[in-house]
Amino acid sequence: MPRDLEHDDSETMDEIDSQSMAAAEPRRRSDGTDPAETDRETVLELDGVVKEYAAETAVDSLSLSVREGELLTLLGPSGCGKTTTLRMMAGLECPDGGEVRLGGEVVADESGHVKPENRDVGLVFQDFALFPHLTVAENVAFGLTEADDEETARRVDELLDLVDLSGHREATPDELSGGQQQRVALARSLAPEPEILLLDEPFSNLDVRLRVEMREEVRQILKEAGVTAVSVTHDQEEALSISDRVAVMNDGTMEQVGTPESVFEHPESRFVASFLGQAGFLSAWHEEGTVVTPIGNFAPQRLNGLTTEYAGTDLDVLVRPDDLRATVVDESEADGHIIHRQYTGPSFVYRVELDNGDVVHCQHNHVKELDIGKPVRVELDADHTLAWYPPEDESDGKSESATERVSESARPR
Repeated sequence: MPRDLEHDDSETMDEIDSQSMAAAEPRRRSDGTDPAETDRETVLELDGVVKEYAAETAVDSLSLSVREGELLTLLGPSGCGKTTTLRMMAGLECPDGGEVRLGGEVVADESGHVKPENRDVGLVFQDFALFPHLTVAENVAFGLTEADDEETARRVDELLDLVDLSGHREATPDELSGGQQQRVALARSLAPEPEILLLDEPFSNLDVRLRVEMREEVRQILKEAGVTAVSVTHDQEEALSISDRVAVMNDGTMEQVGTPESVFEHPESRFVASFLGQAGFLSAWHEEGTVVTPIGNFAPQRLNGLTTEYAGTDLDVLVRPDDLRATVVDESEADGHIIHRQYTGPSFVYRVELDNGDVVHCQHNHVKELDIGKPVRVELDADHTLAWYPPEDESDGKSESATERVSESARPR
């Protein structure tokens, strides 16, 4: 049965309209930077960088700028080229094309590159790479080769205080916890005051509880030190929680760069939408003045950037678990059935197959448990604008149009 999802509550619609207008305002560039921050210096820049291994292109024409004082995270699945990109930033790999610039100076191009030890770059490795035979203080002091004893002692004291390890200065790495070892590695990398700090999967060797705790600590330490940093991870939650900006990579290319909020709420591609959390897509089409979906109709203002020029076209609307609610109803009133249930602790996430074949996810409080196989009515419960995309390429013959996928009964009369 078709349903009209237009709200009678005009205040709610006004809020959504305001959000749509705000999203349309050019307050941020496509890379997620605020125009008000244009005076912030670019510390590191990749310009059309290419890296090839035999017949495989690991990084393909990638461009990216890192601004002073920000924490930017390269995020993507294994094999997407993010670690190779970090290694080219560090000088551990030389690009086959394009340029790497640090502080405005070219430090790598296809003709050669400045060695890592001659770049003003700090590195924190996945395994921390501490010297087991040195004390905490000696590890931190290791990179201070040009400082005298007094200056070295002052800098070590300053950093041990920053990472809250002053009481462990005479301990060796094997006497420390994983989190403490990570803080020593961080302090050691910060000691020479590098122009930029690079962190390679810095939390992957920690257990889940400690990983969350250390993410917060490391961000706080970097911000307190005023350091510009680039981190690499495949963990979406980590990237969203610690970063000023997130650069999402896929198959050697940059899919999207922006604030954590912008890449999650308004992903520019299906890959970004699907990689950042659970994503469902509602088949829809845009008639002038309304968007028709298998769970009902709603105003075009609910879709980010949807204008009248798209009237009469097929769309796929991105919905995440917290955007939808499922209610058990009689079969005659249902528009889908529960086909899977996932318990996450605080909530249940239900996978629902709609009558037209779309599969979406609905999130409910953990006290509300619904049975698999039950007929349900799915309702939109989002208080923000939604992202949308043209239907997937139909050239392979595997996709049918959104018009065909939305039930006949849902079409406007």
